[in-house]
Amino acid sequence: MPRPQPLPLAAFPYVADITTRWMDNDVYGHINNVTYYSFFDTVVANWLIESGVLDIATSPVVGLVVDTQCSYFASIAFPDRVRAGLRVAHVGTSSVRYEIGIFRNDDQAAAAQGHFVHVYVERASNKPMPLSDKHKKALEGLRA
Repeated sequence: MPRPQPLPLAAFPYVADITTRWMDNDVYGHINNVTYYSFFDTVVANWLIESGVLDIATSPVVGLVVDTQCSYFASIAFPDRVRAGLRVAHVGTSSVRYEIGIFRNDDQAAAAQGHFVHVYVERASNKPMPLSDKHKKALEGLRA
């Protein structure tokens, strides 16, 4: 399988700034690989909340991560600013595949990118639930 190539920031319709923290650096002097998954989670959650699809305390339907992957192209280190780009690659009946690009400061090519798949479930039972019309409509603005 060919190695993915970094996408440009312009490929992502939604962008959120994330501040790196001293504790994000590892002993090698760059952001630890597991932190990138936190960036993924943060940009998806930001978008869901801002779009009115999710109230983290009361929404009866929530997304559970079932698959995630990340490819790394360049290092980021504290105190760099992270710009996380978000787009949607696939919408299923109860699932969404989000694609995320992680950008260092004002760089236009991704330092890392990958995907994050949510299956939306009823909070009380953890049973898959079809996406609401409101959610589907909001996702249209993120289509790749």
